[in-house]
Amino acid sequence: MRIARLYYRLVKFEHTIFALPFAYVGAFLAVDGIPSAHDLLWITLAMVGARSLAMALNRLIDARIDARNPRTATRELPSGALSTAAVVGFCVAALVLYLVSVWQLDPLVRWLSPIPVLMFVIYPYLKRFTWLCHLWLGAVDGLAPIGAWAAIKGEIPWQAWALGGAVACWIAGFDLFYALFDADVDREQGLHS
Repeated sequence: MRIARLYYRLVKFEHTIFALPFAYVGAFLAVDGIPSAHDLLWITLAMVGARSLAMALNRLIDARIDARNPRTATRELPSGALSTAAVVGFCVAALVLYLVSVWQLDPLVRWLSPIPVLMFVIYPYLKRFTWLCHLWLGAVDGLAPIGAWAAIKGEIPWQAWALGGAVACWIAGFDLFYALFDADVDREQGLHS
């Protein structure tokens, strides 16, 4: 049970619950009603896999930065509660869940599935040289309603892009405020977030 709690904290699973409605709104608007249970199940699992992968990659890539920040030094990797190998293994499991889920949905999202993964890998590095990392994170989360829409309809109309853009702006703004907690430490470390 303790190990499950460590992984739960590693990926901040409550943030996954927070992000799921973005995908659900895209899915519900795509069909102008209630999507099938099949689509909702696989969209949910794809989101859990994607979100878990994104957070675990962020923690893995930023482990040294987190270790030097008093607010984040107690996180699972810097504190030694989880090993690098354990987090890499978790990343692989999350990626497999994401890919299996995507393959249960419309073929369009199969072709597009590498895009979020690439964006997950790039995000942690951006803070090392630009404040645009906040906009990038917004764009990553903005993919949720767009992806859900595409997963059901096999197309991405302007309405899906508008919804994704709204989510992107909201998340980017939220992330800017969240970054204020670490402003002094980030300056000391030469980070731009």
